[in-house]
Amino acid sequence: MKPNYSTTRLANYVSSVMQAVSVNVPPVLFIIFQEEFGVTYGQLGFLVMLTFFIQIGVDFLLARISHKLNLRALMVGCGAFTLVGYILLAAAPHLFPVHTFYGLIFACFFYSAGSGILEVMSSPVNDAIPSSDKGASMGLLHSFYCWGQLAAVLLTTLLLRIVGRENWTWIIVFWMAVPIFDMILYIICPLPPMVSGNENGGVKLSRMSLFWVALLVMICSGASEQAMAQWASMFAQKGLGVSKTLGDIAGPCFFALLMGSGRLIYGIKGDKLRIGRVLVLLGGLCIFSYLLTIFSPSPVLSLIGVGVCGFSVSMMWPGTLVLASKSMPEGGTKLFAMLAMGGDIGCSLGPWISGIVSDTATRQFPAGHFGLAVDQFALRCGMFTAIIFPLLLMFFVPRLKKKDE
Repeated sequence: MKPNYSTTRLANYVSSVMQAVSVNVPPVLFIIFQEEFGVTYGQLGFLVMLTFFIQIGVDFLLARISHKLNLRALMVGCGAFTLVGYILLAAAPHLFPVHTFYGLIFACFFYSAGSGILEVMSSPVNDAIPSSDKGASMGLLHSFYCWGQLAAVLLTTLLLRIVGRENWTWIIVFWMAVPIFDMILYIICPLPPMVSGNENGGVKLSRMSLFWVALLVMICSGASEQAMAQWASMFAQKGLGVSKTLGDIAGPCFFALLMGSGRLIYGIKGDKLRIGRVLVLLGGLCIFSYLLTIFSPSPVLSLIGVGVCGFSVSMMWPGTLVLASKSMPEGGTKLFAMLAMGGDIGCSLGPWISGIVSDTATRQFPAGHFGLAVDQFALRCGMFTAIIFPLLLMFFVPRLKKKDE
């Protein structure tokens, strides 16, 4: 009798939601961290960078040793690490009353490690489940990250209104249900047989030119996505002058909604799309969305730009994974781990560079520059820097496409 992998798919979907919570709930709380604990733009950017830097370390480690570890223990472990991270995040003001930022860093280590494990393992587990359309399956899996991002921002914003900003730690307690549920699912679900990429002495990915192209595309994909996603809430509030509630809903929520819609389209169309050509077009759309967000004189048009950016980056990550796995099927888990590492490098670089540029602009330019307040001008400068990433993506994707074809 063939195993029924429906519970396995559900566990993968919940893990994507869990990662979305880990990545997107803290940015909704950025202004609280800034106003209550004195955290600077640069420190907020560092916190985002650290989130993905830790994931990079986990990606690299698992690329080398995942074949030696028990798959079920890894999948359950990602939920356990995340749960510990949430507990420490909620307790940070009490454990570090003077320097709460250090407590945020400590918590970040654990929930980011959990995200790193599931990021490496959920895609190859999903890929190993028998399916006639791997592209559609991968697109559907990654769409759940977007729905998780949407839920994380909306529910966190709603709960802030209900319980009050001073009780933000109880919101983290609420989100602890997600890793607990994910751990239960991975304990009971069947797991498919996996190709590790270490058979017969291991695959020498570093000797494959296609691998390096795919890695660069993943770096650009992650940076293009997170430079907007991580700063959208604060940009809407301080850069456009809208309220926190409206900023969270019209900024990151709109971004997540259109990113999820794009991945759902990919999940439906799947192999019918010429994904290489689509990625180039989406790179151009991404550049347009950044320019619209930054330079539009209307806050409404700027927020539309945020949403358009979500759609433009929707297929970059899963599309690159599918292209690479088809071209290098022998890469197995090692390939997914290395590409996830590349994506996380981009996810850390994009927001961090934007934060550093914003801090620099805050110090260098006086209020009223170009008719904008200091925060408005600084955040626009930081986001404009991120345009380099979709530009580079448009340059590298045709080379990946040619090699794939």
